[in-house]
Amino acid sequence: MRHAILKRLFVGALLALIPSFAAARAQAAALAFTGVLELQLAALDPIGVSGAGFLSVESDPENPNHIDSLSIAPALFAATRLLVPVSDPAAMPIQGVIATAQNGGGAFARQGGGPLGGTMPIFGVAKVCLFGTCSEAIANLSVPLSVVGQGGAAAISGPVNVTVTGAPWTSGTAAIGAITAMGFSLGPEGFASSALQPSGSVRLVTPIFIQTNLGASAVVPAFGFLTLHFVPEPGTLVLVGTGIAALLAGGRGGRRSG
Repeated sequence: MRHAILKRLFVGALLALIPSFAAARAQAAALAFTGVLELQLAALDPIGVSGAGFLSVESDPENPNHIDSLSIAPALFAATRLLVPVSDPAAMPIQGVIATAQNGGGAFARQGGGPLGGTMPIFGVAKVCLFGTCSEAIANLSVPLSVVGQGGAAAISGPVNVTVTGAPWTSGTAAIGAITAMGFSLGPEGFASSALQPSGSVRLVTPIFIQTNLGASAVVPAFGFLTLHFVPEPGTLVLVGTGIAALLAGGRGGRRSG
């Protein structure tokens, strides 16, 4: 009898701790995610690289499901000679892109109640194949990516001169002239105030301004997209739940054996 009472007290104590574990996780946590890092040049289809891992996330002190800041480790998104053929006649003279790139470390925070913003560089290069497929291209346009997602300008001189100007990321709206791209921070029900709930997601965007000495492509607008989806993970709560189930099963077994 005493053993059964102690079990019930222990189970009750574990159940009482669950809200505390959830609240602690809402304040600061390492959350599992899956995601994709995309580079979109002009009207071409995006070049996408998938990634997964853990993000360091802090919530708004007044709303535990609202993201206040997040950071991401380097090299969670990486590709080597990723070939993207281009067959749309409207994209001429571009007939393919080969990308080698990976993300640097990123840190994003919300300022004054506005959207998330911050820097995450993309290291690498995107080679744009002109006037032929990438195996038969007459000319190549090398687009340096080092300034993408952090700001500054990078230039390459050669048969085709290229200057790339980058900018930080935002979950708000990024613009290149009249062309815009929008980010978001949303919970599973579509509200920004619940983005940290399981299955919440964040999209950050960054504008990329590309200038060349090619008359038909003197200005090439481009955008980077970083989309993160929070994966529901077992963590402490499942371990606690497993312990509770084992205790309950033990109690039932004890009663049967008695």
